[in-house]
Amino acid sequence: MTTGVQAAQPSPLLFFDTMAAYQRTEALKAAIELDVFTAVGEGNETVAALAERCKASARGMRILCDYLMILGFLLKEGDRYRLTPDSAVFLDRRSPACITSAVIFLGSPQITDRFKNLAEAVRKGGTIAGEGSLAPEHPMWIEFAKGMAPLTGLPAEKMARLAGAEKGEKWKVLDIAASHGTFGITLARMNPHAEIFAVDWANVLELAKENARKAGMEGRFHTLPGSAFEVEFGTGYDIVLLTNFLHHFDAATCEKLLRKVHAALRPGGRAVTLEFVPHADRVSPPLAAGFSLTMLASTPSGDAYTFSELEQMFRNAGFAASTLHEIPPVLQQVIISTKG
Repeated sequence: MTTGVQAAQPSPLLFFDTMAAYQRTEALKAAIELDVFTAVGEGNETVAALAERCKASARGMRILCDYLMILGFLLKEGDRYRLTPDSAVFLDRRSPACITSAVIFLGSPQITDRFKNLAEAVRKGGTIAGEGSLAPEHPMWIEFAKGMAPLTGLPAEKMARLAGAEKGEKWKVLDIAASHGTFGITLARMNPHAEIFAVDWANVLELAKENARKAGMEGRFHTLPGSAFEVEFGTGYDIVLLTNFLHHFDAATCEKLLRKVHAALRPGGRAVTLEFVPHADRVSPPLAAGFSLTMLASTPSGDAYTFSELEQMFRNAGFAASTLHEIPPVLQQVIISTKG
């Protein structure tokens, strides 16, 4: 007996698409290395013009650009290519929002190699590379700071506004895992009465200090080099920034740090946290939920935590209340936790 509803035909397309996904990564990396997006933005719209501008063969350029069009990075009309709105903003080197350095970092062997024996990481329950990226003074964090800085401008601005930086109150701000320094520098730019104290490895803080100098903030940008778990923070902070840091550790280790943060804040002070926060089902939204796999491959015990898990950590550390905030189109979310 049939019900009139036809079952979906099984298809192997997902399997083939997944196994070929590395080709997408390599095509984008090749296009950036050849400067294809900037070349198209400059008006080199034909295969011949692009081949000459990018110093490549016409055949190779045709095949690459057609593939980029299939992926959605280019538009094609007749024999001419154009940038999509997203590519014009994020992949043309002339754009102030260009993120090609982040793409190169994310596709580098120091990131991708962690996934080459993922089955063993699953068996172990964490990275098979010792301490992974958490090793003291790991050189990866210098490349991270250089490569990922362009991606942080928008979330840094949204976080600073959400925290109320534009009110201009006198603030003492602790920036944990400051990296390139963008979050603290942005907050200081919005609030001329904010003093920033940045914590990170000494080699990374040299880059942050240079960025602060370029932004004219060096007089209000101070450094506390070393591990966030060992450095003496001091007390009396109005704001503590925790950007993309908690996901590197298990819950017990996070709570250890958060108790230290709690002690450093003045009464009524706030911890402002930026994290990938999956829903309670742990499979949505896809990018936030999928970040757990990145932590499995690259850290001993890190994870992408749900809001209820993060809220419990902050509560256990002594915080009175935590609230979750969306900051679209940023992929992460902000948690603001207040010391009672």
